Amino acid sequence: MTSEASADPACTGLPSAARGGPVSHLVSRVSRLHRIAAGKALKEAGLYPGQEFLLMYLWDAGPARQSELIRVLDLDPSTVTKMLQRLEQTGHVRRCPDPNDRRAVLVEATDKSCALLADVERAWTSLEEHTLVGLDAGERAELTRLLSKVEANLCVDTANCPGA
Repeated sequence: MTSEASADPACTGLPSAARGGPVSHLVSRVSRLHRIAAGKALKEAGLYPGQEFLLMYLWDAGPARQSELIRVLDLDPSTVTKMLQRLEQTGHVRRCPDPNDRRAVLVEATDKSCALLADVERAWTSLEEHTLVGLDAGERAELTRLLSKVEANLCVDTANCPGA
């Protein structure tokens, strides 16, 4: 194959509009596929994609205001409300008025949700292995290092990054 043919978008699978951002295009595709795989893994635990992040936060941080969850998850308020309604219906979270501010709603993980912790850990461990199959320990460490740098670059103008 000539270098001209290898640069042809038909050969690379890269849309012509993405030629200026092949890494961004690939990151976007990988992210979408990863989210689909995570959704399949979490379905076995009875969770919809994204609910695990809400539960992870509550398991680690304890009860939180609904407004804090909206901020931390960086989701639309209606999306978080729907997520909480589903989790409440399954008995995994409970919402109650904040005793310090009756206008605010506190959300807490229930004891029943704690049974999901092992399922979520298993799902993420399985997803990790599936995602990184064929990479040795050094490559995994390098990928983690590089993705952390990419994340830091993207966090420059974002208030919702880890530690922000």
